[in-house]
Amino acid sequence: MTLATRWCALGSVAMVALHAMWHGFLAPPRIGAGVAIALAALPIVPALVLFALRHRRACFWAAVAALFYFSHGVMEAWADRSVWPLGLAEAGLGAWIVVTGSWDGMRARFAGRRAGPPSV
Repeated sequence: MTLATRWCALGSVAMVALHAMWHGFLAPPRIGAGVAIALAALPIVPALVLFALRHRRACFWAAVAALFYFSHGVMEAWADRSVWPLGLAEAGLGAWIVVTGSWDGMRARFAGRRAGPPSV
């Protein structure tokens, strides 16, 4: 497991922890907190299972779910002024997961360009 994969897994776990704190006691919803936490954590659960199985595509699926979280965080920060710090934290974690999830692929993609221009 590479360092970027570990950071991606850590960000995914932190996202679940953020939503547990957010919907559990920082800004509890009108519906049951357990229902809200389960619905908020649902998109990242497949990636967490893949991380537990040490599957090589776990970061990809975490990054796909993080795009949803990023969009939701920006929307919450913009729309509801009472929870804007939580929305920004969600957007920041979402961006963190996307960057760390694609780090190894981007490094491999651009490693070949250091050798020089391709020959024709």
